Amino acid sequence: MKQYSRRQFLKASALTMSAVAVSTGLSGCLSSSDDDRSISFSHGVASGDPLQDGVMLWTRVLPSEDLDKPVTTIWEVATDEGFSNLIHNGSIDARQEHDFTIKVDVRNLAPGQTYYYRFRAGDKTSLTGTTRTLPEGAVSNVKLAVMSCSNYPAGYFHVYAAAAQEQDLDAVVHLGDYIYEYDGNGYATDDAAGLGRTLPADNDTELLSLTDYRKRYALYRSDTDLQVLHALVPFITVWDDHEVANDTWRDGAENHNDGEGDFQQRKLAALQAYFEWLPIRPVTDGDQETIYRTFQFGDLVSLHMLDTRVIGRDQQLDYANYLTGDGINAPAFQADLTDPNRTLLGAEQKGWLQNTLAQSTTTWDVLGQQILMGRMMLPAELLLNFINPDPATLLPQFQELATLKARQLQGDPTLTEAEIARLTTVLPYNLDAWDGYFAEREVVLETARSLDRNLVVLAGDTHNAWASNLKTLNGDTVGVELATSSVSSPGMEEYLQLPMAQVMGAEQALRLLVDDLQYLNLNQRGYLVVNFSPEQVTADWRFVSTVKSPDYQVDSNRSQRLKVLPGASNRTLVPVA
Repeated sequence: MKQYSRRQFLKASALTMSAVAVSTGLSGCLSSSDDDRSISFSHGVASGDPLQDGVMLWTRVLPSEDLDKPVTTIWEVATDEGFSNLIHNGSIDARQEHDFTIKVDVRNLAPGQTYYYRFRAGDKTSLTGTTRTLPEGAVSNVKLAVMSCSNYPAGYFHVYAAAAQEQDLDAVVHLGDYIYEYDGNGYATDDAAGLGRTLPADNDTELLSLTDYRKRYALYRSDTDLQVLHALVPFITVWDDHEVANDTWRDGAENHNDGEGDFQQRKLAALQAYFEWLPIRPVTDGDQETIYRTFQFGDLVSLHMLDTRVIGRDQQLDYANYLTGDGINAPAFQADLTDPNRTLLGAEQKGWLQNTLAQSTTTWDVLGQQILMGRMMLPAELLLNFINPDPATLLPQFQELATLKARQLQGDPTLTEAEIARLTTVLPYNLDAWDGYFAEREVVLETARSLDRNLVVLAGDTHNAWASNLKTLNGDTVGVELATSSVSSPGMEEYLQLPMAQVMGAEQALRLLVDDLQYLNLNQRGYLVVNFSPEQVTADWRFVSTVKSPDYQVDSNRSQRLKVLPGASNRTLVPVA
């Protein structure tokens, strides 16, 4: 199969370069062009990729006619909401070849400051956006909102609306699945018609072309709740699989077949649309910036954003390839699972991460990435029931195994060898996660341990909330993982067909069965707020009551707070009253 080269990756992101301007200050008195077309800023404004001295600004300027003619657009940045103290301005042409999206890399800003920005074209002015640069020097607090998996047909984006009510956010960290590539009858579309969130007729097929992906982004960015959050706070983003296709890996995806054309072309189209529609700095040849990159919040937090999908990932293992008449071919599976050459990050990115951690001097090192890193080893018999879940037998099986595990933890000498075997015969729950890339996870954890870094891993992807202690194979605790629920995609409660009355019991059983798991929520949509200080990290999981109705509340009954302290003797999660 054709390899996806570094040059192709650079090409995909660099395709947006002519839609990007660099602003270093005032360009004099600028007036809007005499464009007599009807022009709209109907997709709002956004900012992202903040630095100590800069930030990316984004908008889309859409004319109603004469699409071959560019739209001259002015940007303005000020220190006040009334724009009386204007410090940056300039102009750029929005063009059809970049879907009329434009980005401005504003530089020469002061660290840790709030700025206001807007765009003007013809007789129209966009709404005003608020953004903030990263702090430098001694920093006492950093507050991040973490979210992922926003599926438009699956439900309303109330999670974005709730996050917009947070005070003093430094940034939103979006861990991917910003869009979904499925057709109008695909995953999680059952309620779309009733919710008024069906895919439009010109974009209701699976995404394959650049035009397809662009239209899907336009649909998602028409959502008012998402627009409001983008306008309030800078985003730091990374893609997961659905920005391209389900279970993407380096040279293919589960949701791509030969009848859908060349996968590399599809991926390049998807990445171009991503760079056009997200407020992220484009990657250009000769520039060290890539989708994996670091954001430093003074001396307190280094946020390392990783790509676990596109650049380096080997194809996922599949249990179906190891099934025999007697069950799973365990020796063959273990050999492949623990293959030291098997990679998730790729050699270049893995080396970059190790070097970056080695050079870090902040109190906390945070990995912003997509998939669960914590070990999710489940009894094999339970995992087999997950393949074709039967609600009538699943919860009793949960309870039976949890009871055995409780007896084992209490040192019950009456456990039989057969009962112990039921608990110790375990398999990874999700081979698409770090559990399927066994050796490379150990490299990352051992790197953090050997460097004595305070490691916090952020994750999304699963549509459920999780928290785990991260340990090496030798049992050394090196950090914690905090995983956010989804914005709207359904979680394990739907996949396992768990009635609401059984959810709490399943959560309790899973927490007992999975050794390092400290917290989970299997059935609610929400987001994660992480507060960093020199003394501790606190993680607050917030959930909305529903995404299936226009009205919602934040469900305080299911909110959860955990904390972790720095230092080798402390790096474990504990509840906060």
